[in-house]
Amino acid sequence: MIDSSQPPGRTFRFACPPQDMPLALALLAGQGYAFEPEPFWPLAARLTAEPRPLGSSVANFFGFIHVQDKSSMLPPLLLAPARGAAVLDLCASPGSKTGQLAQLVGPEGFVLGNEPGGARLETLRRTLERVNALPCATCSFPGQEAPLAGGRWPFILLDPPCSGLGTLDKHPEARRWQGARAQPLERLQRDLLARASALLAPGGVLLYSTCTTSPAENEAQTAWALDALGLELEPLAPPPGFVARPPALPGLDGVLPVDGDASGAQGFYLARLRRPGAGADPGPADAAGAADAAGAADAEAEACAAPPPRGRLLDAAETAACAEAGAEFTRLPPGELRRFGDALFLVHRRARGLLPPGLPWQGLPLGRFQAGRFRPNPRLRAILPADPACAVHADSAQDIARLLTGQALPAPRAPFAVLHFQGRPVCRLAVKGSRALWAGR
Repeated sequence: MIDSSQPPGRTFRFACPPQDMPLALALLAGQGYAFEPEPFWPLAARLTAEPRPLGSSVANFFGFIHVQDKSSMLPPLLLAPARGAAVLDLCASPGSKTGQLAQLVGPEGFVLGNEPGGARLETLRRTLERVNALPCATCSFPGQEAPLAGGRWPFILLDPPCSGLGTLDKHPEARRWQGARAQPLERLQRDLLARASALLAPGGVLLYSTCTTSPAENEAQTAWALDALGLELEPLAPPPGFVARPPALPGLDGVLPVDGDASGAQGFYLARLRRPGAGADPGPADAAGAADAAGAADAEAEACAAPPPRGRLLDAAETAACAEAGAEFTRLPPGELRRFGDALFLVHRRARGLLPPGLPWQGLPLGRFQAGRFRPNPRLRAILPADPACAVHADSAQDIARLLTGQALPAPRAPFAVLHFQGRPVCRLAVKGSRALWAGR
């Protein structure tokens, strides 16, 4: 039980790989932040000191951490995709859960985040770029009409539009979504559930979640999915640090309605559903891995026979321009580098077996070509060069914060520089004469 005598601090997750954890910790400490671990996941934490909004921190700007309510971290964790799995996030913006899924599946895995709204799609892409979500791609379709091949996805996260009644402390305007006003949302949720069920592979897992406390959007939708779609409910237990409310409808033991007040978090609802068929077995994690292993083998076979993706491979001059800019691509997930107009993207190998030919989608942005030169994405640490001759070392987190406001550091004798802190690379810098400046300005 959370101590309700004190307001709960903001929660966040570490979004970086293990080798960058010391760097993330040093950046937070250097700007005066303090935190304590959350018991449900080693990468989750709660602030105990926040001298300025955490979203403005250097650690957040460069994607070493991501500000996220702890209830919002549960859907990816309880979906529990296997390492190397393929996952569809059907309603993905703003991207918190999509980026977390990328952490869970790793570089060999693949996460497709779908978002129909133009502004929200841009938010999704910016989030994934900031946290260096390497195995992610994005597309933009109404989720209930997603033109993807049916029966192919071993893991699907469905966090649909909802009334948001579990977030009233932060969004009091959500009170308007009650009674008849919520009925369009409820119809949309059922349409999305039906489409997600059709896309799910036999034995695959669908995690349905909302940030509302409305039984019509939660338990009633789960009961409908079990009855109308033939899905099977897999029981969930409250993770450490969470308290569950009893289900609002009988016969739904195993759904997880998070009691927000008792948990020191947003009110949330989660249900883990499985499509019957080959690969299903009583152990969720083991069954998920088995289902994805079969799906991965099929995807690899299809990828070999699938037509090439859109865009084009780099020519010799473009490859030389990338090398001249110091972009190193050997640490990226498996796939192809393809140019779309002036932009260079990673086309993940798994995408060719899962995404239909002609489907508009976007992979990881690596940078842009301008006047014959390649300008790498300055925040993408996986392509930073290891050459020590171009390193610029910051003495403190405050030095980095000042760099982001336009101040400079002494530049090396090189056409570009890589900012280092605590012995680890942070970002790419532009060199102008004797000054090294943040390259994203």
